Amino acid sequence: MKKISVSFILNGDPVTAEVPVTWTLLKTLREYFELTGAKEGCGVGECGACTVIVDGQAVNSCLYPVPEAEGKTITTIEGVAAQDGALHPIQKAFLENNGVQCGFCTSGMIMSAKALLDENPAPNEDDIRKSISGNFCRCTGYVQIVESIEMAAGADK
Repeated sequence: MKKISVSFILNGDPVTAEVPVTWTLLKTLREYFELTGAKEGCGVGECGACTVIVDGQAVNSCLYPVPEAEGKTITTIEGVAAQDGALHPIQKAFLENNGVQCGFCTSGMIMSAKALLDENPAPNEDDIRKSISGNFCRCTGYVQIVESIEMAAGADK
């Protein structure tokens, strides 16, 4: 299988991957870099479990062809916490507000929330619900998730 070399910034560090041209960003993150925080749920961009941030925008990495990552800046859930391990305010808010639930969708939810709060640090509830509309939670619902994002937004004020 034909391989390509793709270079980008991953969680603040410059990286290069030699991967099959047909790989997605999700497969590259999980299998080449062994970053397993982004999950493969549906594999067709419907559930948002694979959400990462590419150049400031939340994207479904299961649909993102890895050649498109060339020169981009990519943040995964592994890159959200501080270098010393201190949790990001969004991560703290999810833990403190029981927004984690079973945890499978959590990394995608946090990445969508981070993309929102990076662009709009004071969102209203509609903004929050719209930002996570591509992320499915199959546990109990979205109330605690929305409250977690509201709490994180308040922490940044």
